[in-house]
Amino acid sequence: MIGMGAVGAVVGKNLLSCLDSSSLYCIAQGERLERYKKDGIFINGEKQNFNFVKPEDAKPVDLVIIATKNLQLAEILPQIKNAVGQNTTILSLLNGIQSERDIAAVYGEEKILYSFIVGLSSVHEGNNIICTDTGTIVFGEKSNEKTERVKAIEELFEQANQKHRVPADIQLDLWKKYLMNVTCNTITSLCRAPYGAFNHDVLNDLVRDASKEVIAVANAEGIALTPQMCEDNINIMLTIDPKGKTSMFQDVEAKRKTENQWFCGTVVELARKHGIETPICSLLQRLVAITELSWTI
Repeated sequence: MIGMGAVGAVVGKNLLSCLDSSSLYCIAQGERLERYKKDGIFINGEKQNFNFVKPEDAKPVDLVIIATKNLQLAEILPQIKNAVGQNTTILSLLNGIQSERDIAAVYGEEKILYSFIVGLSSVHEGNNIICTDTGTIVFGEKSNEKTERVKAIEELFEQANQKHRVPADIQLDLWKKYLMNVTCNTITSLCRAPYGAFNHDVLNDLVRDASKEVIAVANAEGIALTPQMCEDNINIMLTIDPKGKTSMFQDVEAKRKTENQWFCGTVVELARKHGIETPICSLLQRLVAITELSWTI
């Protein structure tokens, strides 16, 4: 594992239910490593027994799970070098549609499975993660073939009681989650709206309007997103603790830089390539950028 925020810590906790600490190690270095060792990582008040290893001490493994944010990806890619061997598979749980391409550029397309996590509901309180839903990891080969490594990871997740799903079309599902990130995450972060706000049309109608632009861009990219998939995303939001907050909302609340560049920013960039107008996504992108700028003034 690399990246021990809410996603990494929660998935790591599940994996430790069927693996010992010598079979699962977490790569960290510098101030972050010292903080983890000193303060520990707690989930729902329970301290986790993670085995931390410096990048230079890592050994080749069967599976590397990346659970950072896009902002840290370029920084951590060199840190997993020693963990990536000839037969290593890399699973990226990052948001958006870019991380697999960035990882493949360094370690090769053959190392990559496409993946994401959906439905994880958590709130950070210092070094304690309050988690009410551990989420579902969705993953698969780019070709959608049910290969031996996909079957092996399915078996691992089953043993760990980690919810998971191998879809018929991983690229379509990846874009469906991306649609959620661009619309639901961005809008809730700007409006400071918890999941319970999805019970109201005023929020959902804005999500639908922004989704139309993302769907147009996806279709131009050859991805068959539909308006019904926006409705599916809204329904997912309604299943999560109404007092919970999207990760981007939590970032804005804590005045942490967001993944805006990989959400609305990517939509606007791709739309420009296809000659598609995206006034709502462009506005949302600028509003988040101004929000981040205001923290430095």
